[in-house]
Amino acid sequence: MKYMTTLLIINFIIISTGIGQITGKIETDAGKIKYKANTVVYIEHINGEFSPPEKNPVINQIGLKFVPHTLPVLKGSTVDFLNSDNVLHNVFSPDKCANKFNLGNWPRGEVRSHKYDNFGCESVLLCNVHPEMEAYVIVLQNPYFAVTDKEGNFNIENVPPGDYTLKVWNEKLKAKVEQITIPESGTIQINFKLIK
Repeated sequence: MKYMTTLLIINFIIISTGIGQITGKIETDAGKIKYKANTVVYIEHINGEFSPPEKNPVINQIGLKFVPHTLPVLKGSTVDFLNSDNVLHNVFSPDKCANKFNLGNWPRGEVRSHKYDNFGCESVLLCNVHPEMEAYVIVLQNPYFAVTDKEGNFNIENVPPGDYTLKVWNEKLKAKVEQITIPESGTIQINFKLIK
């Protein structure tokens, strides 16, 4: 399928009530409303080293779905995959950047894990028992990211002042890379419109 260049509409508003915060909302065409949710908005790079969280992020398998559908993680993070259904589940990824892993099948209540070592990896997750199941793990350099809610809202907090490259990841829609400046004080509000 061919895609046209995506348009990215951004409105900048400096609000004096905060420091180092980016808030905003994703908008789409009427036929693409479902893509408002599960979109990752992130700063591409910030100087410094960032360690994975002490507690592993979790993707649950419940109601024959991966929850959450999209999980951004820091490079080096280990993701725990929990089965909360009364059926066998499997987790595998065909993506080279995720080392083409397959965790096998396991029953309710058990957890299997996989470590994501490759920065920039966009890994699809699948279940070979239930082919309708699909999710994504996105491996990032720093913790300044957010996943949009079902209305398309997002919030990135505690961002140090500076000039950064802001990117958007979505499973179907593309977005123009944008240069932003986080002020010494205040919050930046950014509204995106994603179009194929």
